[in-house]
Amino acid sequence: QRFKRMAFVQGGRRGLSVAALGGERKGLPRKWPIPGVSHTILVASAKGGVGKSTTAVNLAVGMAAQKKGLCVGLLDADVYGPSVPKMMSLSGRPELTKQNRMLPLTNYGVKCMSMGFLVEETSAVVWRGLMVMSAVQKLLRQVDWGVLDVLVVDMPPGTGDTQLTITQQIPVSGAVVVTTPQDVALMDARRGVEMFRQVDVPLLGLVQNMSVFLCPSCGHQTNIFGRDGAVKMAQETAVDLLGDVPLHLGIREGADSGKPSVIFDSDSPQTEAYLKICSRILEKLKDSGPT
Repeated sequence: QRFKRMAFVQGGRRGLSVAALGGERKGLPRKWPIPGVSHTILVASAKGGVGKSTTAVNLAVGMAAQKKGLCVGLLDADVYGPSVPKMMSLSGRPELTKQNRMLPLTNYGVKCMSMGFLVEETSAVVWRGLMVMSAVQKLLRQVDWGVLDVLVVDMPPGTGDTQLTITQQIPVSGAVVVTTPQDVALMDARRGVEMFRQVDVPLLGLVQNMSVFLCPSCGHQTNIFGRDGAVKMAQETAVDLLGDVPLHLGIREGADSGKPSVIFDSDSPQTEAYLKICSRILEKLKDSGPT
């Protein structure tokens, strides 16, 4: 009965209200900005395995490289499976300020923070929800970012505790949802879109990742995961499609070696795609003003 009272119908579908997600609007925690950060964007997927972290890394590095003087940070919010340290070729423990706040590690002009800096690379984080929430709070509140124009947050898969904690604790300029054209991935991407709408986070748009396979030898194109699935989803959900990123061997090699494509494969189709998406995001942020 309790959930029935909180249910509502939106766009022809039955869902849970903000009350079900964490209390009445007036009872939600007050959002406190991260000191020094003008814009925070969340890169999410609601599903693992669609290239969300690789996309987040290339977007953060791409924005920093594309616009001179832009200060960009990258927060790895995936407590259980942090991948930013490897993808950004960073290791070691963060230094502490006199105020006992952690200093981000920096590479490719991007300041980075991750649970991967605080635990051994091969260690499994076997924590219950409250411990994970405590860790997320630490990543949000105990990092000295200095001055950032944009903080890119690589969100964990799903629509659970971490997502709610972040969206309820800090002002968010917008969210980017990453998906592949495959129907199975699109199902979860829709859930991600709905989640952000229910918690009042603006949607910057969709990224259709692995849109087409580009053969590195001959350049032949194959739609391994289907064709234009995210294009159709964008139309049906009234969300902008920010761009398509091809499935290319160079992207995987760059992620595994800590050499983002936008830096080390600058003349490639995938870098062109990433930079176009970066430009569209920055334009949207410019229009919205700082949070």
